[in-house]
Amino acid sequence: MARERSAKEGDYWSRCDDARAVGAAPIYRGEPGYREGLDADNDGIACEPYRG
Repeated sequence: MARERSAKEGDYWSRCDDARAVGAAPIYRGEPGYREGLDADNDGIACEPYRG
């Protein structure tokens, strides 16, 4: 999964839509901006692309 912008120290997203809007998604466990509340299926990848 490619993203337009790499994770940066101090990143914090209240919603995945915000991270997606700036190209910072997906966010991987251990990276700035990752938190369990954004990882709906607890697989270590937050704000995964929408599945349709």
